[in-house]
Amino acid sequence: MVVKCYAKINVVLNVNGVRESDGYHELDMVMIPLELHDSIQFTKLKDKTESYITFADFSTGGIENNIVTKIINYVEKESGVKDHFRVLINKNIPISAGLGGGSSNAAGALTAINKLSKANLSEQEMINIGFSVGSDVPFFVKGKPARVRGAGEIVDPINVKNTYYVLLVKPFEGLSTKDIYKRCDAFELKHYNVEDVIKALETGDDELLEKSMGNALEAPAIDAIPEIQVIKDKMKELGLKIVMMSGSGSCVFALSTDKKLIKRAYLYFDELNKYTVEMTKTKN
Repeated sequence: MVVKCYAKINVVLNVNGVRESDGYHELDMVMIPLELHDSIQFTKLKDKTESYITFADFSTGGIENNIVTKIINYVEKESGVKDHFRVLINKNIPISAGLGGGSSNAAGALTAINKLSKANLSEQEMINIGFSVGSDVPFFVKGKPARVRGAGEIVDPINVKNTYYVLLVKPFEGLSTKDIYKRCDAFELKHYNVEDVIKALETGDDELLEKSMGNALEAPAIDAIPEIQVIKDKMKELGLKIVMMSGSGSCVFALSTDKKLIKRAYLYFDELNKYTVEMTKTKN
């Protein structure tokens, strides 16, 4: 079985303090999946005592190895199934970018193992297992544009009228989600109107989207990697208006219904040979 594990962008992200109960940051955000995806191949093994996880390209790093292993162990614990797998991960989503690659891989692994092992886990059970591995995993289990709250465990799907072409530009230097959330506690964070962002997406009002969107983590991320601001400024100089850093960074995205505009900007950044650059679409 081969599963596609899609990237995501945040079109708004608020941080509403830290929860006393578990130390997680309380979030309110809107995320949209992208067509850009990793692929994971699962082969069920007979008469084996462990699973084997490999990468098509080991230069992409090994964090998903640990995440997929955790998913296999959690499914075994929750369902009693003791199957083992050969897993081949083909990475296309840039890492340490705020695009959710690791969490998406975890959700894809959870879906595949649930089917192959016939564990019969419900969607809510998969969300609960996923959240124990990573805060973005419940969103990827749902796999739809959504407002996401709590620490990531509350996922309410929304409608998005437009299909956007998406430019992704990431400095070679990435950011650790854990480090950025630690850093953000020292900043006076901005707060954005999530309801207006949802309204803009549902009605296709790009002017309202441009005016309302924002990412509270941008300031601490730009403090760590100033090049993020350079990319944002250049995107706007090239005529792109809906521009923001995704998640905890360091990737900056631009949205437009104008494919030619996105393509011109893509070629500009790609020719610089100083960033990781991707062109894709929203997956509504």
